[in-house]
Amino acid sequence: MKRIARTIPDRISGDFKLKALQWSQQFDEVFFLESNKESQVSKQKYTEVDAILAIGTQAKISIDFENAFEQLKDFRNQHNDFLFGFFSYDLKNDIEALSSGLDDEIGFPDLYFFQPKKIMSWKNGKLELLYLERYAAQMDADIEAIQSLSVPQQSNSNNLNIRAKIEKQSYFKKVSHILDHIHRGDIYEVNFCQEFYAKDALIDPISVYQSLNTISEAPFASFVKIEDKYLLCSSPERFVKKQGDKVIVQPIKGTARRVEDQNEDDLLAKGLSDDPKERAENIMIVDLIRNDLSKNAVKGSVFVEELCKVYSFKQVHQLISTIVCEVDSISNEIDIIKDLFPMGSMTGAPKISAMKIIEEEEETKRGLYSGAVGYFSPVGDFDFNVVIRSILYNASKNYASFSVGSAITSLSIIENEYEECLLKAKALQQVLRSGSS
Repeated sequence: MKRIARTIPDRISGDFKLKALQWSQQFDEVFFLESNKESQVSKQKYTEVDAILAIGTQAKISIDFENAFEQLKDFRNQHNDFLFGFFSYDLKNDIEALSSGLDDEIGFPDLYFFQPKKIMSWKNGKLELLYLERYAAQMDADIEAIQSLSVPQQSNSNNLNIRAKIEKQSYFKKVSHILDHIHRGDIYEVNFCQEFYAKDALIDPISVYQSLNTISEAPFASFVKIEDKYLLCSSPERFVKKQGDKVIVQPIKGTARRVEDQNEDDLLAKGLSDDPKERAENIMIVDLIRNDLSKNAVKGSVFVEELCKVYSFKQVHQLISTIVCEVDSISNEIDIIKDLFPMGSMTGAPKISAMKIIEEEEETKRGLYSGAVGYFSPVGDFDFNVVIRSILYNASKNYASFSVGSAITSLSIIENEYEECLLKAKALQQVLRSGSS
């Protein structure tokens, strides 16, 4: 089905994006992806759009893990258009002989993609509308309706009872078990995560997202609504992007806090760059990704473009590596993703062994957390983030949740790993409480 494009110049108010997100809540499916390109402390490479909003469902696929990637290929062949959606972590069970038997209070499907009726894209100060032809006549009315809205106000704070699924002493025991595996040579690295949750949580998803985005200004932020389920994401990490014949993967491994004093902050960034433990865990994942990319890459094209580069965000410094390759025209874009999935930064190395240990030691089914949100374009390009620094919310159950983790290696000090988790959880706790009602 043909799309009609229309570009609107710089006469849209600065609040228009937020108003558009508010207006979009009348739809059951909403995907809003935001790069915060202009306000980032460290500019991300390969960022094309400022934000993109996809709403209204023309066609969709919503399935669990069994044969999921092949079913997505069939759906993609039927709908060669923009497709927005996500891959949950538990699609690992479609790729390997693995299982997921842990609790899941949120209930997102394992794989979800939809062909939107309407797309709004912000780029270089202009708004582009991409509507399926049968809805193109609604463009003017939609713009007028959005502009007529008032800017949504953030909710007043309310102290939710946010609890850890894994208590501190239990965390120490579990990481000790993982270190036993490492010292025996079963594994080199495991990304171990824990959930924080609140029951009886009444939150305003837009307000929470707005607070989260303000405090983080992350390059791969996203607001996802599927009926009563929400993802409010401030991810700093790209999973994988395809741009023409080039594939880009940008794993994060290595975190340091930020402080107001510039000299001390610079020292913390340099300390992160020089830290042997942080560099080792990043390089292990780089090696894993090089291997995964080689399955589809043109021979000899896999290249590490940046190794352990410090990127600074509002809350933390991060070590990010950039690995690229070329693919030929016969490479299937879904196979490229499948061969990289789940992302090495959220599993460990070797990947299968790491995922088995994760299932043994974690207390919660990851679901959409540590999965990927993004989109396919009609020409076969795609861009997906890593779902971290995110709040998941089931409005029917009034259940809010977020998970944080760290990479466990032979150099890990358990107390330090626990403190890294608390550092990552700080902003999420703050905005979850400020966006409750």
